[in-house]
Amino acid sequence: MKIRVLLAGILAVCLVNSCSKSSNKDHHVILISIDGFPAWMWNDPTLQVPNLRKLAAEGASTKAMTVSNPSITWINHTTLVTGVEPRKHGVLFNGLLVRQGDGKPPKIEQWAEKSRMVFAPTLYDIAHENGLTTAESDWVAVTKAKTIDWSFAELPEPEGAVVKEMIAAGTVTPEQIEWMQIGPKRKSVTFLDSMWTKAAIHIFKTHQPNLLLFHTLNTDAVHHYYGPGTMASHTALAYADRLVGDLIKAVDESGLRDKTTFIIATDHGFKKVSKIILPNVVLKKAGLAQGLGPSINTCDAYAMTQGGMAFVYVTNPARKAELLPKLKEMFAQTEGVDRVIDGKDGHTLGMPVPEENPGMGDLVLYPKAGHVFKNDAGGDVVVTPSLNYAGTHGYFNGDPELDGIFIASGRGIKKGVVLDRMANLDVAPTIARLMDLKLPQQDGRALDEILLGK
Repeated sequence: MKIRVLLAGILAVCLVNSCSKSSNKDHHVILISIDGFPAWMWNDPTLQVPNLRKLAAEGASTKAMTVSNPSITWINHTTLVTGVEPRKHGVLFNGLLVRQGDGKPPKIEQWAEKSRMVFAPTLYDIAHENGLTTAESDWVAVTKAKTIDWSFAELPEPEGAVVKEMIAAGTVTPEQIEWMQIGPKRKSVTFLDSMWTKAAIHIFKTHQPNLLLFHTLNTDAVHHYYGPGTMASHTALAYADRLVGDLIKAVDESGLRDKTTFIIATDHGFKKVSKIILPNVVLKKAGLAQGLGPSINTCDAYAMTQGGMAFVYVTNPARKAELLPKLKEMFAQTEGVDRVIDGKDGHTLGMPVPEENPGMGDLVLYPKAGHVFKNDAGGDVVVTPSLNYAGTHGYFNGDPELDGIFIASGRGIKKGVVLDRMANLDVAPTIARLMDLKLPQQDGRALDEILLGK
């Protein structure tokens, strides 16, 4: 009798676990990132984004979402899928910073393999390990990620499985894939966004992944060139909304709407700029960097800029103790520089210290409002007018103009909840809770107040 009771108990547990796993496989989460979507624009009632407004009305949203430092694209997309600060996940640039040796400037290697860049477990890693399926269209820091089942990358592989499927289905042509590659044939970002959206739709309809990551980019490009809040900016966001509407329609047509949760987020907000600071010109004038024209070939120190912030590296280790205090004083007195922070204080910004990550700067620079950093080192003028560059990001994440958006709607989400503020660190834990997954580490929290049954 005892054995029968024990076996019955084991069977019950197995049935519960089986139902749970089956339930997980019937649930679909689509995480959409609209690049460079500031909360201050979302809170403008004149912004014409009807599809996003409807999702928010039918679900939950926030008035402001705090992003991570540096407030740059790849960094924050990685935070969105890990739930940990850059200090832990390791991504500090739109690519991988590579040291080229003593006396030489570092460089950025774009599209480096995910395994070389991301040092924390991601949502797609955990989902894959739990038998769920994963996919991405134009996500970042995912090159050759082994735990993504279907991929349509920023630069899609002409021989990739998804590309071949789409060509066979007549959704795209080989010529259109060629137009997406880096080079003279590459088309506008509006075209690229349309292609990435077609890929997201194809993947969802064809493969029905449990987790789909989808990123649009045109808004960021427009905000850089024309500035956020301009007529062009409003038009770009309206276009992004239309693309989201296309994906929603595809989910409806698939018959899976009641089993799908939409999460809409962004990587950072945006600020308007009018002046450019050239920190490498400062270094050249001080005799610490040498090179012809705008380039630096040899140096004792180098600034790697990211718009609203810059990392300064001492590239001559023998002079580090001597140069660091001099560099601090020099940049503190540079026109347009607002803050000079020692890299050893990186943890106060949610970033690593130099000993933890070779990409971390020995100094962190933040500019004053209206100013932006650029790498150019030509001439001897340190501050110049900003031409054809009207907006940027990268600034300290405590600046409210850097706040981003967040919307959750669909399966498992309460209706009508509006949060005053959250952190992008909360996105991954919330998705994990929705999918009954457990992240092994997280700095954020699941937003139980927006989840049904929580």
